Amino acid sequence: MSFIPETLLLAHHGTDGAKRAEAAAFACAVASRTRIVHLFVVPDFWAGMQGDDWLNNAWTRDAFAVHVERQLDAEATMEVDALAAHCMARGLTCNSLVRFGEPAECLLAVAREVQPDLVVIGPPRPKGTLGYRSRMDLEKLARGLTAPLLIAR
Repeated sequence: MSFIPETLLLAHHGTDGAKRAEAAAFACAVASRTRIVHLFVVPDFWAGMQGDDWLNNAWTRDAFAVHVERQLDAEATMEVDALAAHCMARGLTCNSLVRFGEPAECLLAVAREVQPDLVVIGPPRPKGTLGYRSRMDLEKLARGLTAPLLIAR
């Protein structure tokens, strides 16, 4: 008899590692028996993104902040919609949540809320790979989770 999670928490934000986590989650899930809870975290380092060094007045800084928020919202919506479509194609129920903050803290908070049977995340981004580094604090995560953690490779 194999383990079939009823609730699977998947941290996914569209990177190559997240796509590996998605594949691992789908390998563990069973249609009509597993609910995928998709967590998209917007890292809190974006909070200070104001461009003060080149923007010289409050109106311009505010306009830039609105622009950044719209870009982040569009990215989150695109990833949420794509994962929902992938789940639907496999007959899986998917609920998506978007959180703003430190990735491990957000994942732990959502895990407390949904009480998953399994948590799936992607591997750390290899050095030299382009993109922002929103590193998951694996020690904090391992100490705080009550469910098994699967790190896709």
